[in-house]
Amino acid sequence: NNISTAGVSASEIPDGFSLAGPNSGGGSGGGPSDAAAEQAKQRQVQREAILEQAMTPDALARLRRVKLVKKDRASAVEGMIANLAMQGKLDSKISEGKLIEMLEGIVGAQQKKEGDKGKISIQRKRYNFDSDDDDDDDDLL
Repeated sequence: NNISTAGVSASEIPDGFSLAGPNSGGGSGGGPSDAAAEQAKQRQVQREAILEQAMTPDALARLRRVKLVKKDRASAVEGMIANLAMQGKLDSKISEGKLIEMLEGIVGAQQKKEGDKGKISIQRKRYNFDSDDDDDDDDLL
């Protein structure tokens, strides 16, 4: 599997590809996007470390499950917890119950902001012949 790239010019390489080999990690031609991706990855690792220190294992497991379903809510709670931890406002580790309260608070705030946009209401049709209130089945006797 020795592939030589000595005779290939940059103009011959299709968009999205580089001269780097399959095991070299993407090459050095990425420039600023590689640095931005690396910084984002580093911030995510730092945030995970803060969350692991600030939360109980049960709460952390619940947050990860919530993140699978409601990514925006989970990231909002993660941000809140990270900010509280960095400001030193956490007295103890966040329990599962406290996490649930925080999630409910975010849900309430989002519902106030959205109004009836995300609400589902079901209206059932009522028919005159379907009412049980005025029929006492006396006519069947």
